[in-house]
Amino acid sequence: MTVYDLHSHTTASDGVLTPQELITRAKHRGVHVLAITDHDSISGLPVAQNCALSQDITIINGIELSVTWKKNHIHVIGLNIDITHHELSLRLAELQKIRQARAIEIGSRLEKVGIQNALTGAQQFSANNNITRTHFARFLVKTGKASSMSNVFKRYLAYGKPGYVSVEWVQLENAVELIKSAGGQAVIAHPARYKMSNVKMKKMLGDFTEYGGAAIEVVNSGCTRQVIENNARLANQFGLSASIGSDFHSPDNQYVDLGRFSALPDNVTPVWHDWEITVC
Repeated sequence: MTVYDLHSHTTASDGVLTPQELITRAKHRGVHVLAITDHDSISGLPVAQNCALSQDITIINGIELSVTWKKNHIHVIGLNIDITHHELSLRLAELQKIRQARAIEIGSRLEKVGIQNALTGAQQFSANNNITRTHFARFLVKTGKASSMSNVFKRYLAYGKPGYVSVEWVQLENAVELIKSAGGQAVIAHPARYKMSNVKMKKMLGDFTEYGGAAIEVVNSGCTRQVIENNARLANQFGLSASIGSDFHSPDNQYVDLGRFSALPDNVTPVWHDWEITVC
């Protein structure tokens, strides 16, 4: 059976493994088809494609876009995108500028509550200055300001906390159109993580479908059976196909590892159903 993992991260965003290291781990974990979906970045994909040839793994060119929908921050994955697409490159350059400005502001706000040099510390965990909140979290854990990554977000970086900075990302309609124009399929990532009522979730998925969205991530690492069943119902209700992925960032989290998740339910259509790829 072919094992797909369609959500993973490298040092091109907030993962701790290089593209080469990620592929080696995926091979060890028995993954056959791996999508690398770094946050607002495709810089790791050319190296990954070259490395995959020697590891007998099929790499899907992907991305995880930061998206705003009615003041809600959500993530939309693009699968099978053309990384040479000009408009995509331009938009990603704009997003990187937004990320850099947000990082500066986060550093400033943390300094006001007594945490010095947070921006410099976060930069030490970023391979290419694509700084995310995760990089700040790693710095704060390392310096003893918090006991764990989750504790950092609860105390400093979540909504309403001292280091939280609100950002207007790509609008949902524009994100879907951008992914489609680059030849890809748009996928709503980890829907159960968003703090939305059932009514609001269905409204968002209705808009997503209307804009041409293709799929919803039905399964990822840590999903309970109840969450998976609910995601599957949403997929079928809105005529979306189903994706699956670990959302892997680091080997340090033993509960979120490449290929470590439940199988897709039988009553959904896999997002790869019509793909024309050769599985190594």
